[in-house]
Amino acid sequence: MSIHLVLFVVLLNMSAFRASKVLVSLFALELGAPQLMLGAIVALYSLCPMLLALYAGKLTDRVGVRWPLALGSAGIALSLVLPGLLPKLPVLYLSALLIGASHVFYNIAVQNLIGTLSTTNEARTRNFSNFSLVIASGGFVGPLIAGVAIDTVGHAIAYLMIAAGPATTAAIMFSARRRLDALRGGKSKGEEEAVYAVGLLSNVPLRRTLITSGIILTAIDLFQFYMPIYGHAIGLSASAIGMVLAMFAAASFIVRIVMPRLVERFSEEQVLTTSIFIASATYMLFPLVESGLVLAAIAFLLGLGTGCGQPLTLMMIYARAPEGRSGEALGLRMAINNVTHIAVPLFFGAVGTAFGVAPVFLANAVMLGAGGMISRRR
Repeated sequence: MSIHLVLFVVLLNMSAFRASKVLVSLFALELGAPQLMLGAIVALYSLCPMLLALYAGKLTDRVGVRWPLALGSAGIALSLVLPGLLPKLPVLYLSALLIGASHVFYNIAVQNLIGTLSTTNEARTRNFSNFSLVIASGGFVGPLIAGVAIDTVGHAIAYLMIAAGPATTAAIMFSARRRLDALRGGKSKGEEEAVYAVGLLSNVPLRRTLITSGIILTAIDLFQFYMPIYGHAIGLSASAIGMVLAMFAAASFIVRIVMPRLVERFSEEQVLTTSIFIASATYMLFPLVESGLVLAAIAFLLGLGTGCGQPLTLMMIYARAPEGRSGEALGLRMAINNVTHIAVPLFFGAVGTAFGVAPVFLANAVMLGAGGMISRRR
C-alpha cells in the first residue's frame, strides 16, 4: 500500500476525530449539560485507549493491520452517526466512549503500518515526520470544518457530515485486502499470550523512550490546559490567549518539516534530548512574563522543543521494539500517554488550586529536565 494513501487515510480520520471534540463540547452545552459532565465526556475519550491500547497493539501484531484499520475506522464513523440520528445527551456519552475505543485500534494499526512500510532508517524518519505533519493538519482542518458546519447546518447534521471521512477510510481499508494481508503479523495466539508488557519494559532503551514520551505529552497537555488559565489570571484577552496557543501550534508544525534533516545531520537521540532541554528552559520563563507578545514568542520556542518529541519518540519506539512486537510497544506507549491525559490534569489541578499557576510551570520544567537526563543516558 502506498504511503501517500496511508497519509490520506490519516488525514480523513484525524480531521473527523478533532472535529468530534469540538462538536461534542458545543452540542453538550446546547443540550444543557453542566460543566462537570463536560469533563466526564472528555475523559471518556481517553478511558478506552488507556484500557485497550496494549491489547490493540498485541492484536495488530497477531492478525495484521487490515482488520484493526477497517473496523476501527468503521467504529469511528458509527460513533459520529449516532448523535446525528439521536441528538440526546446520553448518546453523546456513548459516542465519546465508542470513538475512543475505535480510535485506539485504528491509531495503533496505522502507526505500525507506517513503520512497516519504512524499509530504511531514512524512510522511517521521513514517513513518521510526514505522519506527524498530517496529524497537525487534521488538528487544524477538523475544528474548522466543525465550526462552519455547526453555524450553517446545526450540530446533528454536522456529526453526519464529518462521519463521511472515517466511512471513506473504512471503505478503502476493506477494499485493500491483498495489499494489507501481506503485512499480517507472524505470531501465533499462543506466542502472543506468552509475552507480557513487563517484558517490553525490561528493554532499557525502549523503557527510557516510553518514559520520555509520557513526559513530553504531559508537558504539551499542561501547556494547553494551563496557558489559558495563566493568561486569564494576568488579564489577557481571549484573542491574545488564542494567539499564544496558535504560535505554539505553528512552531510544532514548522519544526516537524525540518526534523528529518536534523536527524540526518545529528541523530534521533541528540535531537530529542536537545529539544527536551529547550522545552524545560522555556517552561521556566512563563511565570516571569505578563506580555502577550512575549508569551507568544516563548510559546513558539516551546512548540519548537515539544514539536519534535512526539514523532521522534514514536519512530524510536517502533525501531527499539523487539521483532514482531512493534504493535504491542506502540500500544504500551498509547496506554501510558492516556494515563497522563486523565491523571496529570487532575494532579496539577490540585497543585494549581493550592499554590497558583506558577509552581505548575516550574514543576513541569523540572520534569522535562529529568526527561532530558533520561534521554541522554545510553
